Parts: sequence; C-alpha cells; structure tokens
Amino acid sequence: MAVMTRSERRLRFDLPRLDKVPTHVAIIMDGNGRWARRRGLPRSVGHRQGTENLRRIIRAAVEFGVEIMTIYAFSTENWSRPRREVLLLMRILEMVIDRELEELNDEGVQIRHIGELEGIDRRLARKVLEACEYTRANRRLILNVAFNYGGRDEIVHAVQNIVRDGIRPEDISEATISDYIYTRDLPDPDLIIRTSGEFRLSNFLIWQGAYSEIYTTETYWPDFDREEFHAALQEYGRRRRRFGKTDDQIEGEFPQRAPLKARPI
Repeated sequence: MAVMTRSERRLRFDLPRLDKVPTHVAIIMDGNGRWARRRGLPRSVGHRQGTENLRRIIRAAVEFGVEIMTIYAFSTENWSRPRREVLLLMRILEMVIDRELEELNDEGVQIRHIGELEGIDRRLARKVLEACEYTRANRRLILNVAFNYGGRDEIVHAVQNIVRDGIRPEDISEATISDYIYTRDLPDPDLIIRTSGEFRLSNFLIWQGAYSEIYTTETYWPDFDREEFHAALQEYGRRRRRFGKTDDQIEGEFPQRAPLKARPI
C-alpha cells in the first residue's frame, strides 16, 4: 500500500478500532459540482477533486478492512448532462486508469466494471476491460466501478437474459435474478453511503441494496475524508440489522456482549 503521510500516521492512532466492519460498502459520490460552485470554480474542478479524493478513500477502505467497495462513477441518467461535461467525465475516467492503475494493482485492488460498455468510446471501453483483466488476481479489495450503470437497467438486462436462457416463469425466484445481475458472485452491500445530504438511491444498486444500511452526510464528496469514512463505519457498527425479524429473535441468535473498550488501530 502507498506510504502514509505524517498527518495520516498521526490520525491513524487517533481513531478508535472498528469492532464491526462491513464487508461491502457502496458509495454514491455526490456533490462535486456544488463543491466547486461554492468556491466559485468550474464544475470540472469539482470532478477532478472528487477523483483525487477517491484515491484517499480507497486507501482508507483497505486500512479499515473493507473487502468490497462499489462506487457510482457514471449513471445511465448522466448522459442527459451537457455534452461538454459528459466528455469531461469520460476523459477523467480514462486519465484515472492511465495514472492510477499500477498503484491500484500494487495495493492489491481488483477492479471490476458493472454497467454497460455499449455506446462508450471504443478506446475507453478497451481500457476499462484491460484494467479489469490486469488486476483480476488481486484479493485485497474488490473495487466495483459502476460506470454507465443504472439499477433498473441492470434488472431489465437480467430478465432479458433469463428469458434467453429459457428458464420457465414458475422456476424464477429472487435467487434466479440474483444470479443474473452484475454482482452475482458478491455479497450485497452492507452499507450504502451518500454524500452531499441527499436521501435517495438514484437508481443505484436497487436490487442489491434492498436491505443495506444507508448513511448520508451533508459533506460534499471532495471533502469526504478518511475520518468521516471512519465515522460512517462506526455508525454502521451501532446499527442492528433485523432483516424482517424482531429484536427478541435477533437477541436469541446473537446474545449481546459487553462492549469492547476502544483501542487504536
């Protein structure tokens, strides 16, 4: 993993140990444009700052023990943005691959793409596929990049493929659909984080996120730092996931233990 700065080493020992770490964290990285506007800067600067911040959060995810992270990089609805901004977002993704791939590979990050590459510039689509292939053996962190992705579109594609495979209607179950979505071999996200104060999923992982815990913060994505990421994971650790059961049932399955004293990581 990349060498931490002096301030990061100091912060590391300022944060309490996480006693319950989600396996899979998904993030809606929202607020780049508003971050820039508040500073009187072009939206493009906000997008670039958001990209810089992603590197720090990936590093923190590895440090905190998160095994899978899914980021919402470009939605199917984002095509409706001004053409200049769409082209910029495409260019930023290409630059990230060119600049960050080696370091991500060295840190043990496995890159996966979820979404559709049809309609994407051929050169960029090829680079996305090459990045996935280049890092496929890594196991330290799986990074799902939701690019040209939409939750409803994902379900439509799943149903179309189920029909093509000739599965009878009476044989289709929730498990069947789960076997046909992009993240078929991964656990559903335990925690979905959204920055910039919004309280909606915006067509992100709507099948997988049915029972995910949701954490929102007013902080814009470029300012969502390592400490706030840690706070989101702490909040997750305080929640009780019932999955439709009662508190008494949960208590019976998982008897409460005395809280552990917080200690440095």
